Amino acid sequence: MIGTIVNTCTIIAGTLIGALLNRGIKDKYKEVLYTGLGLASLAIGLNATLTNLPKSQYPVLFIVALAIGGITGTALDIDGRFKRLVNRHSKKGAEAKLGDGLSTAILLYCIGPLSMLGPVIAALKDDHTFLFTNATLDFVSSTIFASTYGLGMVLAAPVLFLWQGMFYVIAQISSTAISEALMAELLIVGGLMITGSGLGLLNLKDCKTLNLLPSLLVPVIWFLLLHHL
Repeated sequence: MIGTIVNTCTIIAGTLIGALLNRGIKDKYKEVLYTGLGLASLAIGLNATLTNLPKSQYPVLFIVALAIGGITGTALDIDGRFKRLVNRHSKKGAEAKLGDGLSTAILLYCIGPLSMLGPVIAALKDDHTFLFTNATLDFVSSTIFASTYGLGMVLAAPVLFLWQGMFYVIAQISSTAISEALMAELLIVGGLMITGSGLGLLNLKDCKTLNLLPSLLVPVIWFLLLHHL
């Protein structure tokens, strides 16, 4: 899991550097960073979705997943609970929106081809190229996030470690457990969630993306049912 460890460390390093820069950045520049992060989120999210839509074997599955997942997440109030928990210990100012920053960062770090395919390839082929590339991108992103939201963004690092670790372990246990078809469905749904985070950063629409997290379970359950039928 050397690739995942490196990826996690780059997020921690980037966060520390960004947090140091945070004090010297004026509000007008922070606003530009918000806009940049929002645009980047839109681009990354739409790219993940549009790239994988042609690969989908079940074109309406992502719609069903978002509907079921969204209703479940809203009923559980995942987004609200998470933000209240995080913001309870945040400072005034930029860090008062730490919950928003963390939810966006976690999605960007975790939901993407490099972050999801990387651990699988590392486990099956001992090739860490994807993860090292992802680590470089996350280093830049984490620096920008921390310069805007503060040191609390380091909490995204252990989430990434557990997420990629899960894919790594599953791939080692069973090389067929995570198929290309399932990965495509997860990236379609995940890409739309990242796009929703981008809309929030641009103050266009608060999509409460964390409430959509259960949507990622729907394709998994669907493929499990197909496998056992």
